[in-house]
Amino acid sequence: MPKRLLIDMDGVLADTYLQFFRLEATVTGKQVLHNDIIGLAEGDAFPNYKKYIHNDGFFRDAPVIDDAVEVMEKLNKIYEIFIVSSAMEFPNSLREKYDWLQEHFPFLHWKQIILCGSKIPVQGDILIDDHFKNLDPFQGKTLLFTQPHNMGRDNGHYRVDNWREIEGVLL
Repeated sequence: MPKRLLIDMDGVLADTYLQFFRLEATVTGKQVLHNDIIGLAEGDAFPNYKKYIHNDGFFRDAPVIDDAVEVMEKLNKIYEIFIVSSAMEFPNSLREKYDWLQEHFPFLHWKQIILCGSKIPVQGDILIDDHFKNLDPFQGKTLLFTQPHNMGRDNGHYRVDNWREIEGVLL
């Protein structure tokens, strides 16, 4: 039986930070720089964070993180993959996330998508996520996907900076 690989969506597959940078520049005219937000939670880095994530299209229009599609396609042939994404806090994101996954990852079956409130009950062998709140309680192997909010600490998780590194670790 293949190993179960759980993969977060926002900040791992979908480039939500690029969305925040774009919206901040468009809405406020302020150019937020990557180095200025290292170690800051998204809500602290982007004052309009809550407004942005509740806007229609925020999750639907996020760009795909480089190399995610190609590497995911390879992983999907070897692992039992589930996309596990928190969506209940932002109910309008349910449809947007599903549609986004169908567009960018058409090789994933709808049964491989878990949109939930908490990831804690979802278990597997490996979890790739960018948030410690999801990685810390996980019982299996963890890969911390680098994003500005988690830079400067790793909490004992194996850090990966991009999808090519994930490919090297898991394939």
